[in-house]
Amino acid sequence: MFKVVVTGPESTGKTEICKFLAASFETVFIPEYARQYIVSLNRPYTFEDVESIARMQVEQLRQYRDVKLPILFLDTYLIITKVWFREVYGLIPDWIDQCLADAGIDLFLLCYYDIEWIPDPIRENPGPRRAFLYESYLKEIKALGRPCEVIRGSGTERFDNAKRVVGKHFTYGSHKP
Repeated sequence: MFKVVVTGPESTGKTEICKFLAASFETVFIPEYARQYIVSLNRPYTFEDVESIARMQVEQLRQYRDVKLPILFLDTYLIITKVWFREVYGLIPDWIDQCLADAGIDLFLLCYYDIEWIPDPIRENPGPRRAFLYESYLKEIKALGRPCEVIRGSGTERFDNAKRVVGKHFTYGSHKP
């Protein structure tokens, strides 16, 4: 299975890109777990909460290990969680790097922060933080040595760019979306 992680700073269209790509490639995507978890809390999140999120991200991917899909999209993954640990707590659980290395991610799509930041109750990083986090994610992906493509543009252009990039890295059968 070809695994594609869609990642990037807040409010860069990750979820919408995952939905679009899953439909375009007639497959599924693993939704962002962190958002659903944090929204359900009735208190500020803790280090233990972020670690629970990270463990669930690993488990969600593991659940697809034996599923016969040609391609799978992930709406974020441990790259964001690793940076979150470092930025908020100054500490990263020692198992994160090994899980990232073992995940077998084939391609990272890193969403650029060239679209408007839209506030919502759980977003924390507007303005210059978006650029800082983008660079942090890029550095982590490069350290993994995995292919990474930057997704830019607005509206349908952004979706088309993502689809084109995935198509460049992935083909199945004689069909290339």
